[in-house]
Amino acid sequence: GARPRRGPILLDPAKTYQELLGFGASLTDASCYMFNQLAPDAREQLFHELFHPSGMGLSACRICIGSSDYATKAYSFDEGEPDPEMKRFSIEHDREYILPVLRLARKVNPDLFLLASPWSPPGWMKANKSMLGGAMRQSSLAPYALYFLKFLQAYAAESVPVNAVTSQNEVDAEQDGRMPACVWPQEMEMWFISRALGPLLARNDIATKIWLLDHNYNLWGRVLCQLEDRTVNQYVDGVAWHGYAGREDAMTKVHDAYPAKHAYWTEGGPEYREPGYQTNFSRWSGTFTGILRNWSRCIMAWNMALDEQGRPNIGPFYCGGVVTIDSKTRA
Repeated sequence: GARPRRGPILLDPAKTYQELLGFGASLTDASCYMFNQLAPDAREQLFHELFHPSGMGLSACRICIGSSDYATKAYSFDEGEPDPEMKRFSIEHDREYILPVLRLARKVNPDLFLLASPWSPPGWMKANKSMLGGAMRQSSLAPYALYFLKFLQAYAAESVPVNAVTSQNEVDAEQDGRMPACVWPQEMEMWFISRALGPLLARNDIATKIWLLDHNYNLWGRVLCQLEDRTVNQYVDGVAWHGYAGREDAMTKVHDAYPAKHAYWTEGGPEYREPGYQTNFSRWSGTFTGILRNWSRCIMAWNMALDEQGRPNIGPFYCGGVVTIDSKTRA
């Protein structure tokens, strides 16, 4: 039969879209732990392939402020009895393998952009006294801003400056207390950004950007309401989106209302237990195209590296890494 006729590709230089930060995945505690299992030469070769501009050139990654569900254990930087002045604050846990992995990635690609997100504040800041599930307390918001400041200053002192933060990974998900998580009401996130975190970072000349939400498309109405507040709007650079619920055109709805606020896609990818997991990233390329066509400036997949069973993992979900490192052969 006759071949279908294809129309010309038309380029309109007068019409522009978003600038791209780039692509990457999350360098969770679990991912950094697995990278640390590799021999130094193998790790450097892999990072050259992943991050160097002559390789994949990955340039936008996400890290965790404390523990996510993909970690060797649940931890924060200030666990124990209430410590509102952060006298006990320490990033010691991250010095063993997280910070060395991040420094190596930045050495290979000095332009690597890092977003940092917490899955839970320290347990004493929540009503349930635990990092697992629960909700944020109003009285903890000012101390939590100080916690963020201490984290950003400590990471900068370790030669790993952080480019952006979100208040909370998945503000509307409690996960039945099965993993580090924390519910943030809309008004509480607004107060935290406009009256605690934003002013504190400004007073300390911290250039780290603040992004809203860090959750699913179907919460776009929440974002519109938050950006109506002038002070929140003042401190917010953009919105971090996940694709587990809703449609990607939610990003366009927010963009059309607030075109100066950028969209960033910060988590997603196929589940480890899906049939044909390794080939599903090809299917996901269609999803990624839809994300870019709705104003997102980046795509950050979930874990950069896990073992053959999707571990280390202290949570209820089953995801795979962009890279699989065998737990026995360490290759």
